Amino acid sequence: MTVRAGLKGLASALLLTAAAAVTVTFTLTMTPAPAAAAEAKGEWARPTGTSRIKIAPCGDALCGTLVWLKDPRNDDKNPDEAKRSRPLLGSQTVIGMKPTGKDGQWKGKVYNAEDGETYTGFIQMDGNDKLKLEGCVMGGLLCKGETWTRVK
Repeated sequence: MTVRAGLKGLASALLLTAAAAVTVTFTLTMTPAPAAAAEAKGEWARPTGTSRIKIAPCGDALCGTLVWLKDPRNDDKNPDEAKRSRPLLGSQTVIGMKPTGKDGQWKGKVYNAEDGETYTGFIQMDGNDKLKLEGCVMGGLLCKGETWTRVK
């Protein structure tokens, strides 16, 4: 191998290395940052269209309050007899939801006015405009839920 051939090979290797570095730098700077977790705060409509719930901060958690009912009624299924005559409108149904550590998920309590029971609850965001709310029993082994849509 001549000195000239050795220098030519070295120049080619340096050129390839520089091109690779430029490509990596370009790729890293052009890759979008990871999207932030979707925000649960806001007003949400149940799929039945019978109610809307506003989720907002309450202390260090999130809570949801009934802000609209198609057919306003009292909390007649509440296990506390003293609360059965109170209107459901304005009552809290999503209680003390705190982040679980999973992206876009919170855990707390859910009051179901249809049966008067309070369940372990989970919120899981599905994009920016869908929120899955689940009520669970038996430590989260059995869950039932529905997907709410953000009110624009």
